[in-house]
Amino acid sequence: MERDDLKLAEAEGEVPPAATPEATAAPPWVSATVPAVFVVLWSSAFIAAVIGTDAAPPLLLTFSRFAIAGVLLAVVALVSKSPWPKGKLLLHVVVTGLLMQAVQFGAFYTAIGAGLPGGVVALIQGFNPVLIALMAGFFVGEEITRQQWLGFAIGGAGVALAVAGALDFSTSAIVLSFVGLLGLSAGTVYQKRFTQGADVRSSTAVHFLASAPVMLVMTLTLEDPKVTDWGAFGGSLAWIVLINSVGTFLLLNFMLKKQAASRVGTLFFLTPAVTALLAWLVIGQTLNLSAIIGLVLGGAGVLLAARK
Repeated sequence: MERDDLKLAEAEGEVPPAATPEATAAPPWVSATVPAVFVVLWSSAFIAAVIGTDAAPPLLLTFSRFAIAGVLLAVVALVSKSPWPKGKLLLHVVVTGLLMQAVQFGAFYTAIGAGLPGGVVALIQGFNPVLIALMAGFFVGEEITRQQWLGFAIGGAGVALAVAGALDFSTSAIVLSFVGLLGLSAGTVYQKRFTQGADVRSSTAVHFLASAPVMLVMTLTLEDPKVTDWGAFGGSLAWIVLINSVGTFLLLNFMLKKQAASRVGTLFFLTPAVTALLAWLVIGQTLNLSAIIGLVLGGAGVLLAARK
């Protein structure tokens, strides 16, 4: 998701102008409540996806999200006069976008459309830092500590329990979720290696705009792209685009101004549990005991593996 672009940009000192310190400090209660609001809004993306895929085919929802968000972010990049990637950098940005957007969300939304609970999908997506650390260890030579290996083991056990608890939904949906995870992790590593100099706003717009045609071709060839409930589809799409693609972007920048990136990153470990809670409250989606235990173990394991 967009969080990887922002975290890398913050680490390199390339946070957009909106993330520069303001003259007037925000009230303490704002800084205290923003993290909780952020986690709820980020987790809500999975609930919106469940509602959206009930009203329309998943790849059609994915295409619509990319097309609208891409245009909106392109306008933001043009208005803010952000530099656009060119030449080889543009090619690398496109590859990153296809991995992090087309592969990730195309697979995740299809898995959700097949009935896989949002909390399980969120847990699998949350395993991204673990997979990235493993990739860095095997392909880049970065050292993996004993604490990280322990975290991998606990997190892996949690994912296994959560997945086992969801096997009655669809095995293919579970496979697709891991395909989405692989796209996100590979895209993040590729981005860190080849697109460090790209502006966050313009490069994210390219991610969406490059992925939209791919999703259009896929929905036209693999699905019957018809909307059965325009109200639910429009509402979920508006929420995904405006709240999850723009609102959380602004909140994340705000937190990166106030706190270290590593501390902000720990908020994502709460996403699976909050997603499961929202799914129960909003759409009545429940999990069995093994899946719930898996969510707890998975979050604890990923948190342990990500700690320095």
